[in-house]
Amino acid sequence: MTDIADRAAEREEELIGDALDEHRRHDPTAGKTEADSAKWCDGCGQRVPDARRKAVPGVRLCVDCQNEAARVEAAAKRNGRHA
Repeated sequence: MTDIADRAAEREEELIGDALDEHRRHDPTAGKTEADSAKWCDGCGQRVPDARRKAVPGVRLCVDCQNEAARVEAAAKRNGRHA
C-alpha cells in the first residue's frame, strides 16, 4: 500500500517528465549538433563564427541577427502579437 509521500513522489516524476517533453518540443536546438549549424547567417549572410556554431548547436543566425530577432519578438509579445 502506497502512502501519500510515495504518491507525491510519483506525481512529481510524472510532472518533471512532462515538462522535459514540452521543453524538447519547443527547443529548436534539441538533438542538434555543430554539423546542423549554419555556416552563414540566415539573416544577414555573414559567416557564423565557429565558436558560436559549437556553443549553440543548430544555430541559424549570427549574434547580431539573433539579438535583433529577440528584440522584435519581445516587442511583439509586449504588444500582444506574435513575431
